Amino acid sequence: MSRYLSERYTALKPYVPGEQPRDRQYVKLNTNESPFPPPKEALDYAAAHARSYELYSDPEAVELRKALAETCQVPAECVMVTNGSDEMLNLAFLAFGSEARPALFPDITYGFYKVFAEVDRIPYREIPLEDDLTLRLEKYAGKKAVIFIANPNAPTGLYLPPEEIARLAQRSPDSVIVVDEAYIDFGGTSCIPLTQRYNNLLVVQTFSKSRSMAGARLGFGVGSEQLMRDLQTIRYSLNPYNVNSYTQALGIGVLRCADEIRRNCRTIIGNRAYLTERLKTLGFVCTDSLTNFVFARHLRLNGGALYQMLRDRGVLVRHFELSRIRPYNRITVGTREQIDRLTEEIERIMKGL
Repeated sequence: MSRYLSERYTALKPYVPGEQPRDRQYVKLNTNESPFPPPKEALDYAAAHARSYELYSDPEAVELRKALAETCQVPAECVMVTNGSDEMLNLAFLAFGSEARPALFPDITYGFYKVFAEVDRIPYREIPLEDDLTLRLEKYAGKKAVIFIANPNAPTGLYLPPEEIARLAQRSPDSVIVVDEAYIDFGGTSCIPLTQRYNNLLVVQTFSKSRSMAGARLGFGVGSEQLMRDLQTIRYSLNPYNVNSYTQALGIGVLRCADEIRRNCRTIIGNRAYLTERLKTLGFVCTDSLTNFVFARHLRLNGGALYQMLRDRGVLVRHFELSRIRPYNRITVGTREQIDRLTEEIERIMKGL
């Protein structure tokens, strides 16, 4: 680092995204992208309806917010769009976190929560998951905090039903509860309807996973009008033109292709079951994932060593060095062909032991 970096950031450990190597052709099962491209109809809609690029994008994203409001069955005033869901999460830290209202989140969850807390200088506490990697919401209840719950959680893939989130919201009126639903379309039930009952609940979703728009960067949040006004104040103070014209139009196009997106999700869910069974026959233990990835550990193979041996063979998975989950690897649910290649390489590795 240079001598000019502010001293407040010299100890900052940035978020580490999934690797994107270009030294060879890989079977890429490490960043939870969709194996499907955006629907052609959505791409055609975006090409025809994107605002002229010499003009700024609509800072209010009026048409996209209307389409999202209709999809989510909430008023448009209760919806805000962002440059990926990460921007919405960061806005929530800035808007609601403070010395008086610290951030709470699990010790094993989406790694950006800790980074946002540190870069935004929000006090935080990591609450340990149970020994079986489940999350007990009663540990968060009744506090004055901003609470971040990834549901389903990442990288464990485990899910909490909406009634548990509702109880937390009811028992914690002085807290803002942020439910990060990046993977909700792969088997869970969204908490979006609860935002019309609890004014301290913010639900965040992304177009990166089920909606095949990881490269276009689009996320959104749903909450009470009051929460949206708070978030809007911060957004307008940082980047009012945060979602470009093409992405706004593509988002509308994708929402118009809801049937195709649902079919893709069903295929991924079926492939998840296929991958899980293949791994179990090879001696793996898997969590009950409701995401587009499988979280798995082998009874004899070290997680880090397996990651490296697969990488050497042209297959990428995600490994984390946190001590509690070091035996595991997170494996994106790809196509059947990708899954077969993965499991064939694991079989070869095991034969060589």
